[in-house]
Amino acid sequence: MIRLEHFDPDIFLRDYWQRKPLLIRAALPDFQDPLSAAELAGLALEEDIDARIVETRPDGWGFRQGPFGEGDFDSEYPWTLLVQKADHYLDEIAELRQLVSFLPGWRFDDVMISYATVVDGMGAGVGPHYDNYDVFLLQGQGSRRWRLGQVCGEDEALIDHPDLHILEHFEDSAEYILEPGDVLYVPPRLAHWGTAESDSLTYSLGFRAPRLNDMVSRSVDAGLETMNPEQLYHDPPLQTQRPGEITPQATAAARQSVLKELEAFTDSSSWFGELVTDGAEQLPPLAVTEGQVLQLDPAARLAWRELPEGLEIYANGDSLLADLNQLPGIQTLCSGESISAGQQLNLALARQLGEQGCFTVSESDE
Repeated sequence: MIRLEHFDPDIFLRDYWQRKPLLIRAALPDFQDPLSAAELAGLALEEDIDARIVETRPDGWGFRQGPFGEGDFDSEYPWTLLVQKADHYLDEIAELRQLVSFLPGWRFDDVMISYATVVDGMGAGVGPHYDNYDVFLLQGQGSRRWRLGQVCGEDEALIDHPDLHILEHFEDSAEYILEPGDVLYVPPRLAHWGTAESDSLTYSLGFRAPRLNDMVSRSVDAGLETMNPEQLYHDPPLQTQRPGEITPQATAAARQSVLKELEAFTDSSSWFGELVTDGAEQLPPLAVTEGQVLQLDPAARLAWRELPEGLEIYANGDSLLADLNQLPGIQTLCSGESISAGQQLNLALARQLGEQGCFTVSESDE
């Protein structure tokens, strides 16, 4: 298990998480890159990899979407290669999740890797921007200068570019040069701008939050399945009405009726766990056998909650109920460690999760 040095999770959660940035010097003092720049470029050649290149040009920004060919990395301009979901393809990258295991696992999205070059003294970057994510920026080889800016609103002005989310205005508030093993935490909507000081690799560990409109939609859909369709609106105390009028009292009564129903089924439904574990990828099922050593697939999403009637497990957008004594095995899986089917996890439950595409076979069992 790898841990951040010079770092107190409790202080971080109290003072920094979703509030303000934090620089952690020498967080991984002996950090060695899990892959080289050449290996990252090789990954970007593959058909199913989400990769892009951003060029820093004197007259603006260049953009190319992968997959790439080998000649795509030859440019007269500084360029940055970005590869999304690298942790889904390389176990060594997936292990970096352990650095942020003190945070809710169901909020974790992926590890993106960026490789930025320096050409004729000019460093590459992707421009000033903000994310709706919480991001931990782990510096690998080389060094990168990070400038922090303003907290951005939804109407923040962007440059006119069809593919890039680059701010038109940037207000400097802090500046750091990250060396290998340093980590910078950037909360959501805080503008930031990274520029290579030397050819460099950066690992971005991102945490997503569910959109409120998706939450409302899921909760309403779940509630409608359990509601009695014969329930009707009840009038508030009435007075003589003017013809055709909808009174403020009627509107308030309608709103209170809806809120009462929402509160009733929001507390009892599985919709939230299903929403936050619902990934876009269709993962292949695995036929689990007795004694098989299994690990959670890096692309899978697994979460749980403890209920009076047992353990409710959420796996890739679906939910199922299990005995509470299965919790140690589920926690082991969520921590990234392997389990033995039929021993640390009930075989029937392991097979259900296997059908949901949750597992890969551990190397120790191959």
